[in-house]
Amino acid sequence: MTNPYREIFRAKGAKGFAAAGFVARLPIAMSTIGIVAMLSQTHGEYWLAGAVSATFALTNAVVAPNVSRLVDRYGQTRVLIPATTLSVAAFVLLLLAANQRWPTAALFAFAFLAASMPSMPAMVRARWTELFRNTPQLNTAFAFESVADELVYIAGASLSVALSVTLFPEAGLLASTLALTLGSAAFIAQTSTEPSVKPAESGGGGSAIRLRAVQIITFALIAIGAIFGAAEVTVIAFTKELGQPKAASLVLGGYAAGSFVVGLVLGAMQLKAPLARQLAVAVAITALGTIPLIMVDTVPALAVALFVSGLAISPTFITAFGLIEQRVPVAKLTEGITWVMTGIGIGMAVGSAASGWMIDQHGASAGFWVSITAGAVALSTVLLGQGVLGSRAVLFRQGSEMAPAAAE
Repeated sequence: MTNPYREIFRAKGAKGFAAAGFVARLPIAMSTIGIVAMLSQTHGEYWLAGAVSATFALTNAVVAPNVSRLVDRYGQTRVLIPATTLSVAAFVLLLLAANQRWPTAALFAFAFLAASMPSMPAMVRARWTELFRNTPQLNTAFAFESVADELVYIAGASLSVALSVTLFPEAGLLASTLALTLGSAAFIAQTSTEPSVKPAESGGGGSAIRLRAVQIITFALIAIGAIFGAAEVTVIAFTKELGQPKAASLVLGGYAAGSFVVGLVLGAMQLKAPLARQLAVAVAITALGTIPLIMVDTVPALAVALFVSGLAISPTFITAFGLIEQRVPVAKLTEGITWVMTGIGIGMAVGSAASGWMIDQHGASAGFWVSITAGAVALSTVLLGQGVLGSRAVLFRQGSEMAPAAAE
């Protein structure tokens, strides 16, 4: 039997940009927690650490789609070089500001400027799309990218905290900055696989977020992100309440493991059902999987429930990005992908904050009600949006004008 993953990496340049893109995306998971770990030690104030980290994360959520919009208009090289350079320089200054105890305002200013960091997962997916548009291999490539994202979120945050705690406070953010610098440089240098700039006329004017399909998918993934954020905070509180705080990392690792395995399997398959229907099924499984979480009362039961709950996460991502590729004109593709990635990050921040409030008010397990609520919102959004997502009259093919599609 042919290995589909081996097939996609036979494409010229695929191994190079995928490897560089993996390193360059590590700061997605390492930077925010790295700021918290650094400032909580250098300044001893968690409110300050959280506020500076939130400044970076929320600003990046606004800036990254606009950086990607410029990429669609002018090309990856012309935009990534100045955007990444600004971000790296700001991170370096943030490290110095923390180490030298510069004024608090400087911390916020440099965190704000560092938010020019591009969405590397979107850049990598744009290159895969350029290679395999309208082929079964694109589904496999998106599956690989979803698994890569899982690995980054699993390993990146833990690595950042471990470095800051065991070496010196700035170590986690420093490693994140080095990964951004070296990974981005290697990625940008590979110009042979850079997507060509498509005429804006192929998709009309305006931002990709004005497209109804992008709005639906982004909002749904904000809710999916809230499930993650709530689960992370609640697991930490729940295991601590049961007197087993060290079990939190293992439980969360199992949560990601279920998604990791299913993502690899799905990438090797070529399902025939329309992507809109696949997304509805995946989100339904994800939403239903949150319900047992409120019933568990032991760490082993929690580990099993989270493993099952995580099974449909990668399929949700894979089908969501597949729909973006279908529903967004090529001239806006990178921006469209970035909006979805940004939605996940926003959702995680909202889920973390909401679950923290629930835990403070009603106890550790109450945080899972945020996951259940978010699951219901995600499912309702996708079901109500089936008419738009499943329409056969608004598929984009290789940058052409809007045209009736053949069967999905």
